[in-house]
Amino acid sequence: MENSLTSLGNSKTKYQYEKPDSSILECFENPFGDETVNRNNVHGTIHIEAPEFTCVCPITGQPDFGIIIVDYKPGKLALESKSLKLYLMGFRMFGTFHEAVVNRIANDLVTLLDPVWLKVEGRFAPRGGIAFHPKAKYKNPSIKG
Repeated sequence: MENSLTSLGNSKTKYQYEKPDSSILECFENPFGDETVNRNNVHGTIHIEAPEFTCVCPITGQPDFGIIIVDYKPGKLALESKSLKLYLMGFRMFGTFHEAVVNRIANDLVTLLDPVWLKVEGRFAPRGGIAFHPKAKYKNPSIKG
């Protein structure tokens, strides 16, 4: 599966700033599930922070700045980071509310990865003296425990 990654190592990357597109998200086999690496039944989680996330208010068009945090326990697949960066850049000039963008990112990642569990948090800079930190959580209903 790793040979199918198209963003990583590509020197002709195309950047899109106003149309988020989940089809550019890529994944690879979960290294925590590889028995040649994981000889002692060690299980892992993945923590990702994107500290330069931007989008715009869908009403005023004013920019919103935040940190997107993704925590998940992978199933069979793990997220490729450059494709995530390109995906998140697609929101830069896209009008959306904080809660909606966090929910969309979570849903797109669940669709791609089918993780054991996943949490996406947006830590947005205050506007008008109020900070928003919406969180979206997912737990795979087919996995017990």
